[in-house]
Amino acid sequence: MPASSDDDILVRAILSLQTEAEVKAFLDDLCTPSELRAFAERFKVARLLDEGQSSYREISEKTGASTTTVTRVARFLRDMPHQGYRRVLDRLKTPPSP
Repeated sequence: MPASSDDDILVRAILSLQTEAEVKAFLDDLCTPSELRAFAERFKVARLLDEGQSSYREISEKTGASTTTVTRVARFLRDMPHQGYRRVLDRLKTPPSP
């Protein structure tokens, strides 16, 4: 069996977390405040793009993200095979099962 990559180990570490508080604590340890703001900003851009109510320029103004960032997030949301944004956005729209 090949050795796990650092990316794989990080993914397993995140999956091992059980509560929002644990995830927040891990992210606070792992990332700088500026990195966390950048993640949150990109996810807010994705949410606004998904709503479909604002232009790229309006989203840039609402979030403080550059239009380049808005365009990049839009491309990942729409075209990229990973579909990470799409999966998470769809799951957040669906109430959790009891």
